[in-house]
Amino acid sequence: MVVTQENVSVNGSRRLSSQEIAEALRERIRRGDLKAGDRLSTQAELAEEFGVERGTVRQALRALQTDGLLTNVSKGSPPRIAEPAPARGDQPQRTMQALGPRLTEAFSAQHVRVDVVCHTSETLGLALSEPLRLIQEGRLRPESIEFRILVPAEDITLAFPVLVEDEEDDPVHRRWLQMRNAQARVLRHNLRAVGSTHRIDVRIAFRALPFTPPTKLYLLNGEEALLGYYILTRRTEEYENRALEMYDALGFESLLFSFLKRAGHRDAVLVEESQKWFDALWETIATNMTLS
Repeated sequence: MVVTQENVSVNGSRRLSSQEIAEALRERIRRGDLKAGDRLSTQAELAEEFGVERGTVRQALRALQTDGLLTNVSKGSPPRIAEPAPARGDQPQRTMQALGPRLTEAFSAQHVRVDVVCHTSETLGLALSEPLRLIQEGRLRPESIEFRILVPAEDITLAFPVLVEDEEDDPVHRRWLQMRNAQARVLRHNLRAVGSTHRIDVRIAFRALPFTPPTKLYLLNGEEALLGYYILTRRTEEYENRALEMYDALGFESLLFSFLKRAGHRDAVLVEESQKWFDALWETIATNMTLS
């Protein structure tokens, strides 16, 4: 079974985040349970279904509206499922839309190698659900899978997320660290599980950076670089029975720009330099990260 964040208790309450609710609704749209023009349940009904506050549901709906999946998101009436957007060709897409298909294509290789620089591995874990499902169905058959993931170290002062007003005991940092570790364990479990059941040589390693990366980077088989910028925003999220006002970035909303080595010229140089940059960080200032 592929473990999701719904199976993991980050702070003991098992309360879902807005990102997880958004992904659950995206999956209903992908399956066709919700079709273009259908009305979604009210925010109150969704809050009761998922066991969260209305503010969390509202954040999830706004994320889906930003992705072009919902229209008419307001407090007054239920939103509708949007008509499918026309094909965007080579235009950048938001991480949640772009990463899954790119990973699926990368997993069609015999030997899969993915290097990642990110703030947490939440979006990566969600995007991996499709290639892992195709492996389970026997439609993808890689011989080996190697992941190397760089995330911020637990003992540094993060640039974000941070409280708008400083506190001595920073609950935002504690929340981020719990999420970072829980998501990393889920990702490791899912990759190892598919390796064990399908006799795939799976290697996954995490290392910690002494700084907060301002961008996210995915390097796929040394042939493609996906680059996105973390865009900071001021937002509120509930944690430990209080509303935390923070500066944060929603990585799944970042636009991903694709650069292909086979395109030649500047694209090829960017892919090669991005790989050099990652390798240098991995081999020098990054430190080993132990997950219990």
